[in-house]
Amino acid sequence: MLKCISGMLKGIYSLFLTIVIIGFYSCSSSNSKPLSIEFSADSSAIVIASIDRPGLLRLQQLDAQDSVFKDLIAVLQTPSETDSSISEEPIAGNYKVSDSTVVFSPLQPFVKGREYLVITHINAKFGDAEQVAKGQLSLGVKPVQKSLIR
Repeated sequence: MLKCISGMLKGIYSLFLTIVIIGFYSCSSSNSKPLSIEFSADSSAIVIASIDRPGLLRLQQLDAQDSVFKDLIAVLQTPSETDSSISEEPIAGNYKVSDSTVVFSPLQPFVKGREYLVITHINAKFGDAEQVAKGQLSLGVKPVQKSLIR
């Protein structure tokens, strides 16, 4: 009888462990591709692609003029080594959400040779399954940052 109960407890324990591991794995990333932040082909806009599906659906429900976009996606003009007179300041522009991307179009065209920093919380995470398992989660969500030169 004790062997039977012991075997049953081992089975329940391994089932529980399997469910926990699968749960961590499935929560870690629904989209294995990293977020893509690039200039459009003509460099007139910034295109953000590889957005996880639930996040993209939520963005599609927002009005393009909603201030949430400014909180989720910031585009900054950054000073360069050759021109330090430029201050780091946000670039004003419009946002458009398509079926697979978010496009930022500045009100003033991007200047050739200038560096722009894109900071976004789209697809941002506390950590992945490996970090959860190792106990290395961060206390806050780390935004995705990418520097682009026009």
